[in-house]
Amino acid sequence: MTAAPTIEAPPPVATPVDEHQVRRRGVRRRNLRGWMFIGPVVIGTLLFNVIPVLPTLVTSFTDWDGLAAPKFTGVSNYKEMFSGQDPLFGKSLINTAIYTIGYVPVGIIIGIALALLVNNRLRGMAVIRALIFLPYVTSLVAVGVISRWVFSDQYGVINAVLASFGITGPHWLGEPASAMAAVIVTAIWANMGFNMVIVLAGLQGVPETLIEAATLDGAGRFSRFIHVTLPFLTPTIFMLLILQTIGSFQVFALILVMTGGGPGDGTYVYIYHLWYEAFSLRRMGYASALAIVLFVVLLAVTWIQNRLSKRWVFYQ
Repeated sequence: MTAAPTIEAPPPVATPVDEHQVRRRGVRRRNLRGWMFIGPVVIGTLLFNVIPVLPTLVTSFTDWDGLAAPKFTGVSNYKEMFSGQDPLFGKSLINTAIYTIGYVPVGIIIGIALALLVNNRLRGMAVIRALIFLPYVTSLVAVGVISRWVFSDQYGVINAVLASFGITGPHWLGEPASAMAAVIVTAIWANMGFNMVIVLAGLQGVPETLIEAATLDGAGRFSRFIHVTLPFLTPTIFMLLILQTIGSFQVFALILVMTGGGPGDGTYVYIYHLWYEAFSLRRMGYASALAIVLFVVLLAVTWIQNRLSKRWVFYQ
C-alpha cells in the first residue's frame, strides 16, 4: 500500500495592492529618516528666526521704552523713517551698502585665492590652514581690539612701518573714509578663513579627470582655473555671496569696538543705528521697525541674487 503523495501549496504571490503598500512603507521610512535629520534645524529656525519676527512686527507699531506698557502708534515709526525725520536712517543704509560693496567681493576673491594656494598635500599645509582659519574662531571683540591697535596713529604697527621709511602715517580711525577702509580690511581678515574652508570644500567636487584632460590639451594653470575649476565653483561662490551679504548687513561688533560709529557718522552702519535707538534712546518700537525694514531689505536682496544666479551659476 503506497502513501498518497503530498501536494505543497504554491508560494503566495504578492498582489499589486501588497506591493503598493510595501513601497509606501518604504517611502514613509525614508521620509521619517529625513525629518529626523532636518527636524532639529527646522525647529531651531522656527524658534530663533521665524517666530521672533512676529512680536518684533507687533512692537514696530508701538511706542515702547522697554519698561512701561507699549502705546499703539500705527505706522508712525515707519513714517519717521521714510519721511526724512531720521537722517541717520538713510546715512546708515548708505554706509552699510559701502561696507558691503567693499567687503563681500574682495573677501570672496581672497578666500578663493587662499583655497587654491592651500589645496595640496605638502607637509605643514594643515598648520597653515589652521592659522588662516584662526581669526574666524576668535571673538570679534578681540579682533576689533587688535585691529584698533594695528591702525592706531600713535603706536600702531602700520604707522610704525611707514615711519621707518620716513612716511608720516595718517590717522586711520580719525577720518571717515580711512576708518571705513580699516573696518573692511579687518572684517576681511577675520572672515577669510571661513571663505577659504568653504571654497576648499567646493574644490573637492572638481573632477580630476577634467583637469588632467585640460592639462593634456595644453591648457595653462590660469586657463584651467577659468574654464574648468571656476564653473564647478560657482554654486559655492553663490552660497558665499548670500551668506556674506547677509552678514555684512549685520556688522556691529567691529564697528562698536573700533570706531563707535565715527568719526562723525563715517562708519555709522544700520545695525549700529538700530542698537543705538533701542538701548541708548530706549525706543524699542522704532528699533523694531528698523529691524523689520532690514528683514525686508535682506529678503529683497537675496531674492534678486537668486534670480541673477541663473545667469552665472552652473550646477552639475
